[in-house]
Amino acid sequence: EVQLVESGGGLVQPGGSLRLSCAASGFTFSSYHMMWVRQAPGKGLEWVSSINNGGDFTTYSNSVNGRFTISRDNVNNLLYLQMNNLKPEDTAVYYCQKDTIRGQGTQVIVSS
Repeated sequence: EVQLVESGGGLVQPGGSLRLSCAASGFTFSSYHMMWVRQAPGKGLEWVSSINNGGDFTTYSNSVNGRFTISRDNVNNLLYLQMNNLKPEDTAVYYCQKDTIRGQGTQVIVSS
């Protein structure tokens, strides 16, 4: 059974940083493209970033490009999202996703 467990969210002031983690199990992690998506209050799901299976090709939405960095550890089956210079509009529940499967999410609140 595929399992994705996100962690690392919290309350942070504008301009601050957070590092999200996603622990993956139940599949061969190193064989799959992974992504982060988010859902802001009252809005639909928004794609944030993707990484290929080898970790050497990454893409970002325009809204986070230059501030967020996606990475992965294929030895320990972990996906990361380093978020810097956070803005109030980054407030959302963040999910890691494999194909159409997502974890339970981790809440990020950016507020002063």
